[in-house]
Order: sequence, then C-alpha cells, then structure tokens
Amino acid sequence: MNNDQHGETELTDPPEETVSFAFDRMTVARFREVFPNARWSDTLQAWTVPGKTARKRIDRWLASEADRRRPYEEERGRDAFEFEPILSPYLEVIPTGFRVRAPYSRILVDELRQIPFARWNGDDKVWEVPYASYDDLQHRWEVIEEAAKRAEPEERRKRAEARKGTEEEAKAKRRTSERRKKRLPVPSDDFPPLDRPVATAAYGIIVFIEITGELVDPDQIAEQHPDADDEYVWAGWRAATLEELVHTWPARTEPGEYERLRGWWQPTSDELRVARSSAKSKERRRSHRNAPGASP
Repeated sequence: MNNDQHGETELTDPPEETVSFAFDRMTVARFREVFPNARWSDTLQAWTVPGKTARKRIDRWLASEADRRRPYEEERGRDAFEFEPILSPYLEVIPTGFRVRAPYSRILVDELRQIPFARWNGDDKVWEVPYASYDDLQHRWEVIEEAAKRAEPEERRKRAEARKGTEEEAKAKRRTSERRKKRLPVPSDDFPPLDRPVATAAYGIIVFIEITGELVDPDQIAEQHPDADDEYVWAGWRAATLEELVHTWPARTEPGEYERLRGWWQPTSDELRVARSSAKSKERRRSHRNAPGASP
C-alpha cells in the first residue's frame, strides 16, 4: 500500500477520550466488555477510548460503576474526609463529593486524570471527584494544590518579573522569535511529507507546507535546534487543524532514535489525543469570540 492509499484510510480514525479507575480484575473485565476497543496508555496511566461519543459513553459507564460501588466506598470516603479533611480554597464540598476549581495547569490536569472516576465538568469548568475516590484525591492533593498556586496569575507575574534581564528571559525571547518564523530544519536527504500532520520534537504536531531548499547555518540555530547540521535545509510549517488531527492515523509504535534525531515522525495516539484536545479548546475560544454579542 502506498502513502496515498494509506492516507485514504486515515479518514476513519476517530477522536479519543481517557478514563482511569482503581484496578481490580472485575472492574477491568466490565470495562473491556463495554469498551472492547479501549487501549491502556502507560504515558497517561489511563485507558483511551476511541469514538466521537466516547466521552458520553465513558460518563455513563462511570455513573453505573459509581452506583455499583457507592454504598461502601462512598461511606468510607465520607468518613475519611471527616477524619482528615482537605482544607483548601481550591476544593469545594458538594453532595456527591468534591469540586476542584483552579487555574489551568498541565501538572494539575495530569494528576486529576489519574484519580479514579474524576471527571471534567465543562459547563461549570471544574473537576468533580466522588467521595469514593477521596483517598486518591488526598494522596495527590499536595502536588495538585502546589500546581494550582503556581498557576495563579499573580504567581506567574512574579516569576516573569524575576526573569527580567536574565539569560533565561533572553533564551525565551529567542525561542519565541524562532517559532514565529514557522520554519524547521529537516535532513536534505529525508524530507517530511507535505500537507499532512506529523509530530516534531520542537513544536508538537504540525503540517509542513514547503521545503525551501535553503541551507541551514547550524551555528546560528544551535540553541533552538542542536541536532541540525550543514546537511539540513529549512522547511516551512503551519499548525494542524482539528479536522486534520481527527483524520490522522496514529503510529503503531513509538518513534525510534532515528526519527527523533531527524526531528519528525508519525504521531502516536497519545500525541494526537493531546493535540486534538488543544485544537478543540482553540476552536471553542474562537467560536465564543465570534459569537453574536461577544465582547471584543
């Protein structure tokens, strides 16, 4: 099968959602019965479920599992909270458990995703955790709260002030300047495919749009692209759209050493999941800005 034919099959690849829960054989067996196409991700420490309706189906299954285990585990979680409560401005107690409301932080999200039966409430923009998962929440709370504090606008501002005039700030500006040029060095004897999403070490999943043929000066870009040498040329790129990401077929295996050294590879399922989630968020923000009556 040639690349064009392979590209045709990519159109069938659906989006994915994640779910985690306390491990026991019976729960896993029930989960696999409902989600036979689910796969375990060591990177996320969670199950990935394909399909456009995956989130709704996962939520229904989580609700059914919560109903199954609620009588015992909910009571145990309530008792644990009363005995040793978490006191934090980021935690709110509700009848069914807890709500975590905090500034966005990748560390915070990664921690919450690993708490069994925790779910994101997009309408209220909070994470919800049932009483039954209180032990897991308590175990991870120190990391969650610290990440939330660091993500506060005032803390971000303080760190930005502390970086002013430092080499760290200068490096950040150079990285930003290079990124704005929308270019990436690629081996002159191994060009990436054009007009198709590929993963990169430097900028995540992108779409190459042209190979300029202009030779790279490795001395000028050693800081941003240390692996490039005088056998590399510049390639122009743009961000991948949500539609392109949804229609991209994931790699069956992780990229090898050669793929990482050359700077691009077929994206993995985990990489696509993160990129799709980010693209969805960007589209929602764009829709809100363009909605009638939205503030400029």
